[in-house]
Amino acid sequence: MSDRVHVLLVDDQPLVRAGLRVLMADSPDLAVVGEAGTGAEAVRLARDLRPDVIVMDVRMPGMDGIEATRIVTAGPGAPRVLILTTFDDDEYVYGALRSGASGFLVKDMALDDILAAIRVVAAGDALIAPGVTRRLIEEFAARPEPGPPSLPPRALAGVTAREREVLALVGRGLSNGEIAQRLHISAATAKAHVARLFTKLDARDRVQLVILAYEAGLAP
Repeated sequence: MSDRVHVLLVDDQPLVRAGLRVLMADSPDLAVVGEAGTGAEAVRLARDLRPDVIVMDVRMPGMDGIEATRIVTAGPGAPRVLILTTFDDDEYVYGALRSGASGFLVKDMALDDILAAIRVVAAGDALIAPGVTRRLIEEFAARPEPGPPSLPPRALAGVTAREREVLALVGRGLSNGEIAQRLHISAATAKAHVARLFTKLDARDRVQLVILAYEAGLAP
């Protein structure tokens, strides 16, 4: 199993976990290494099993998925977390953006899209379910946290004009390939620009770049 993506399933509904487990059983590159029904159990299993990706529900008894995400993503070598949500019902899911989540899955997504999302996140990228990006970020932007903004204007001082263009397109939910097409550059060049943005803006992943693009006014 060393070449497979190790996945921890976290949901308080056994039927949801069972469905995801059956779905992944037919995928030779994915392996379910554990299941949890609470946030606290997810934290314990994440430490014991060291999965590559955690598919994390938001609403669970006791510790919710947002707090569990904050804990398991703290520190080096942390697993990637995909938030699993009904979205329309989860008002506080936006907090997961600040808690270290690498993306969002909606429970009514097509099964193949869920598997694809797990692979994308495992590869080191981040993903927000199609159709959710703009609404999610706009809601987030309307709920500022107290304290200074996370991206003051001077933070963009070292970002080139081309990188600003790339950041704006990331903020609109475009992939590296789509950015390359839009800017008439190679996919490798687009990827390099994104990588430099990670470094210059001290962003953990693509979800944070999306947030930063909105906070900087680059992705209205």
